[in-house]
Amino acid sequence: MLARVLGVGAALPARRVLNQELERRVETSDEWIRARTGIGERRVLDADERLADLTLAAARRALEASGVDAAELDAIVVGTVSGEYSFPATACELQARLGLDRIPAFDLSAACSGFLYGLSTANAHICAGDFRTVLLIGADALSTMTDWTDRRTCVLFGDGAGAAVLRGAEGDRGILATATHATGAIAEMLYARVGPRGGFAQAPLAPNVCIKMKGPELFRWAVRCMAEVALEVLERASLTPADVDLVVPHQANQRIINAVAERLRFPVEKIFANVERFGNTSAASVPIALDEAVQSGRLHEGDVVLLVACGGGLTWAGAAIRW
Repeated sequence: MLARVLGVGAALPARRVLNQELERRVETSDEWIRARTGIGERRVLDADERLADLTLAAARRALEASGVDAAELDAIVVGTVSGEYSFPATACELQARLGLDRIPAFDLSAACSGFLYGLSTANAHICAGDFRTVLLIGADALSTMTDWTDRRTCVLFGDGAGAAVLRGAEGDRGILATATHATGAIAEMLYARVGPRGGFAQAPLAPNVCIKMKGPELFRWAVRCMAEVALEVLERASLTPADVDLVVPHQANQRIINAVAERLRFPVEKIFANVERFGNTSAASVPIALDEAVQSGRLHEGDVVLLVACGGGLTWAGAAIRW
């Protein structure tokens, strides 16, 4: 039995922040941002929006796409580092808003690798027979943790949520292999301390509670880790890079995506990227891209899709799926 992805869905805030708007806030330019990140715009929560709203919308779209009723769910797993509460978990709020009761609901904190950590966890539970059907979410609102006066970080991040419904099924379609890793000794490369939440349209946060990043060092680690974990999961699945039909990487930076593809010798037509329009949405990045790949016809039944991510922790993860 394999854990099969029955359907995916995504939700994004309506508010678009173009590079030109950031030019009026910090010393930067559209040309500078695009050259170094590939990002042209990002979506951010308005003052009256909540991450929980995006999480619910993405969940409903994934359930609809999968043809599964919420009452059929056995568990809810949410990957996030920007939930509104320290506790309860975002997953518990989602459970209630879906009208459910008693089924396990919990969050995972692995930053940009959160969705893939959740995929590995859900897959293990399904294969062990603990759950039959799992709703998995990746959702983050890093705009609420960003110093919008820091040109090194404010150009990178956006908000969003992506979801997938997983169910155990016989056959050769489903999650073929996963891998998860972490190196806590280098956590200072990318971190944010616990503190109040802000937002694009709100007063600046105190500098000591905003996202801190060592960009050049993180770039090198991200490229190496994502390339290595890609080969690891392919080996676990008894596949080669030539067997892969589509690669959906974490959308952190177009230069990172390009460097990973070059290391693995994947042609550009096998790489899915939407970072130009959404920026880095952390744990939501991979499922948002996965949903868009399905909606745009880039992913078909029987295709092998490779997912990879790297984030704060430092964490990294990968998965190979036969769609």
